[in-house]
Amino acid sequence: MAKVRRIETGPSRFRKSPQIEINFGELVVDNFAGGGGASTGIEAALGRPVDIAINHDPEAVALHTVNHPGTRHFCESVWDVDPRVVCGGRPVGLAWFSPDCKHFSKAKGGKPVNKTIRGLAWVVLRWAATVRPRVIMLENVEEFVTWGPLVRDEDGNCYPCPRRKGRTFRSFVNALRRHGYAVAWKELRACDYGAPTSRKRLFLVARELYRAQGFPESYIIDRDGTGRPITKTQQVAKCGNSVCPPIAEALVRVNMASAERLPVEMAN
Repeated sequence: MAKVRRIETGPSRFRKSPQIEINFGELVVDNFAGGGGASTGIEAALGRPVDIAINHDPEAVALHTVNHPGTRHFCESVWDVDPRVVCGGRPVGLAWFSPDCKHFSKAKGGKPVNKTIRGLAWVVLRWAATVRPRVIMLENVEEFVTWGPLVRDEDGNCYPCPRRKGRTFRSFVNALRRHGYAVAWKELRACDYGAPTSRKRLFLVARELYRAQGFPESYIIDRDGTGRPITKTQQVAKCGNSVCPPIAEALVRVNMASAERLPVEMAN
């Protein structure tokens, strides 16, 4: 008897095997968590729950708690959260950010915008500098790439400067790259992934190059003239962004013996 092939017709047909391997030893963090929509998508994609959710709104946190009871919740501003404290020394596999989009969206029209709300995305750099997530993802409206300086009118209201569109966004991306991340972004339409809407969203992905290349945290590629280890960003630059993990492992094996012979004050 011929086998009948089952054809998926619901949203599950858009689910694929995890593209990013996040094991249970690494944390998954949802910043600007809201009611839990992003966390649900993350769980569906990774096949594992979100560990930490952060939001300043008590009602949003209450709803997220109902939808994700196994997640640790922090009801406070993302700026008041110390990534090192909430992560407790555990490595972060994925840090997700969905900062407020209203003050970028064209749906706002020509109304004044708020500089503080537009600057919420800078908290990403705090996580990159303190706990260095292996993967950082940011979701926002497509106009996020136009993030730039503001100008004030005679009434003190702020509006995006039309001549400097995108300047702040480029600074944001360059700052992530200086922290040793490879950064890429792309617009996606929800209707292409099973949602009944043509709404577009921008997705930015930053991948931490140093560990992605297979180098252990303790490994030192080179030192400066005083014997101090160069920064991880400089180490990545010296190796090149195309170094694959097997090569990294070989470099560690070859050089670890010489590293062990260094004076104690230099080895530390």
